[in-house]
Amino acid sequence: MKNENKEIISIVLLVFLPIILFFASFLMGRYPVSPVDVVKTILSPIFPQLTVSSTINTIVWQIRLPRILAALLVGASLSMAGTAFQGIFKNPLVSSDLLGVSNGAGFGAALAILFSGSGIVIQIFAFIFGIISVSITYLISKAYKAGGILILILSGVAISAFFNSLISAIKFVADPEDKLPEIVYWLMGSLASITMDEIIMIIIPLFIGFIILYLLRWQMNILAMGDEEAQSLGLNPSRVRLIIIAACTLLTSAAVSISGIIGWIGMIIPHMARIVVGPDNKILIPASLSLGASFLLLIDNISRVVISIEIPIGILTSIIGVPLFLYLLRRGYSEWS
Repeated sequence: MKNENKEIISIVLLVFLPIILFFASFLMGRYPVSPVDVVKTILSPIFPQLTVSSTINTIVWQIRLPRILAALLVGASLSMAGTAFQGIFKNPLVSSDLLGVSNGAGFGAALAILFSGSGIVIQIFAFIFGIISVSITYLISKAYKAGGILILILSGVAISAFFNSLISAIKFVADPEDKLPEIVYWLMGSLASITMDEIIMIIIPLFIGFIILYLLRWQMNILAMGDEEAQSLGLNPSRVRLIIIAACTLLTSAAVSISGIIGWIGMIIPHMARIVVGPDNKILIPASLSLGASFLLLIDNISRVVISIEIPIGILTSIIGVPLFLYLLRRGYSEWS
């Protein structure tokens, strides 16, 4: 009975936590907006008789709503990808950028900024180069006859370091008065200037990635038993693993393309979700989606209200993520031992 009650409480928490934070986030910021004004603004397209000032309308629809949606989508994407990678690679220390996608996307963004690309061009370049980096990683791993999971991971580490070096090279040649600060700020991660157009551009890849991981969560449980056991159950481990990697790449590339590089989400949220709901991926994948979305939205709210100058969100996730990860790793170590 206690276990059943705990499961019900966990499910209720995971369902309502992002919803509560979604509405609470409209109230946070340097310009105060009351709960009544938020509700009236959101319902005004349906009920035209509900009127609010043009200032509040702009703040809710054009500034806070895109940012809130971006935080939810990016957090959910990075955490789901991290959970899937930890499952298929059977390693609690991997994250969503394991195969070099974040540094590849960072290089694409830095390259676009160097050549004075617009916000949309930067987003496209980041998305494309994130996919390219993972593709190179996968092709290198397949070039080895004895290539397996270890070779794939090592290839990811090498490609990630390679693209990181290219980012450093672009910083070296960038104009220190103009381009270099923009590149550095983008790489630190931020949702401050997000627009609905940028969110709309990533909806399709995110939707594809979410659906694939959700549908394959049963197969992830089978892969955790080992390749031989999976084959005996009629599963093709290599093909399923490739599909999962492709879905995670779509999620991470799309997320990084609008937010910049935000670390630790893809590593700590899977541990947090595993402690709450256990290691079963059929529950763990949706739980990581909810917790990841909620966590990043909470961090983003902190970044814009804690001091007068907004803190890049990538800095906060690292500051908060490191001690939280060590605590969660201690709590959840038995799940991996």
